[in-house]
Amino acid sequence: MTAAALAPIAPASGIRLEIAIAAIPDDERVWVPQAKGVWFRPLLLNTVSGGWCNLLRVRRAGVLSRHRHPMLVVGYVIRGRWKYVEHDWTAEEGSFVFEPPGEVHTLTVPDDCPEMITFFNIQGAMIYVDDQNRQTGYEDVFTKIDMCRTHYRDNGLGASYVDAFIR
Repeated sequence: MTAAALAPIAPASGIRLEIAIAAIPDDERVWVPQAKGVWFRPLLLNTVSGGWCNLLRVRRAGVLSRHRHPMLVVGYVIRGRWKYVEHDWTAEEGSFVFEPPGEVHTLTVPDDCPEMITFFNIQGAMIYVDDQNRQTGYEDVFTKIDMCRTHYRDNGLGASYVDAFIR
């Protein structure tokens, strides 16, 4: 093949370029606080399909949330471990997890785990539920974008910092 044949082809008009970044950032400000001892790091915020990819970082033990997803979720544990109260397995470093749509589960981090980081690819929304499975809140790609904009504006990175992850 010639060099011309290997040259990158420009994307069609209106299509944003690929994202190729270090997943775990050097700058702590990139982590967006979600709850006490819980942060997420956006990697892709897909406004076309309504899903997102992020790292979830937890530095506290206990229950994080009881929730369900209307669409599938996949995860890969990078550091630490976690489990769902409703299952007898534990997701540990190197574990891949597939979550079927509609299942309610309660994410917990054990007491002896100082830090957990998991990559999640979430399609659709995350619906928070109480013990009777009644909705108490939700997150979707647009609430995630809003959380990022506010956090990045307030910590000096600028509200537009999140734009690098939006497709």
